[in-house]
Amino acid sequence: MTEKSIILFDGVCNLCNSSIDFIIQRDKNDKFLVGPLQEKLGGELTKKFDIPEDYLDSLVLIENDQIFFKSTAALKIARNLSGGWPAFYPLIYLPKVLRDPVYDWIARNRYKWFGKKNTCRLPTPEESAKFLSAENTPA
Repeated sequence: MTEKSIILFDGVCNLCNSSIDFIIQRDKNDKFLVGPLQEKLGGELTKKFDIPEDYLDSLVLIENDQIFFKSTAALKIARNLSGGWPAFYPLIYLPKVLRDPVYDWIARNRYKWFGKKNTCRLPTPEESAKFLSAENTPA
C-alpha cells in the first residue's frame, strides 16, 4: 500500500468542511486522510513541517513528505479525485501568482460568505477511517 496523502483544513470553516465532504465522496482510491488544523494531530503535523501554529489560510496537502498550500494543494488533490476533476490539473502549469490570488480572495471571505462552526466537525462512523487518528496517521 502506498502512503496516504494528508489534507489539513480549517475545521470550523463551513466551506472547508464542505470541501472535505466533496473530497471524501470522490476519493475512490482511498488516497487521502483528512484532519482539522486545529486538532491535536493536525497541530503535530504543522509543527513537523514548520507551519505557523495559527495557520488557517488554506488547505494544506502533505504528500510524500512535501507540503503544498492554496491552489497547488487544491489542484494536486483534484488530480486524484474521481469524475472529471483531474481535468483541472493542467492549471498547475499556470504560475502561482495567477492562481493564488483567486484562492486568497475566497479564503479571506469564507467565513462571511459561508459561515463557521463553533467547534471542529467530528467524522461520522462511516468517515472515521478517512480522518487522522492515532491508529491511521503515517509516522
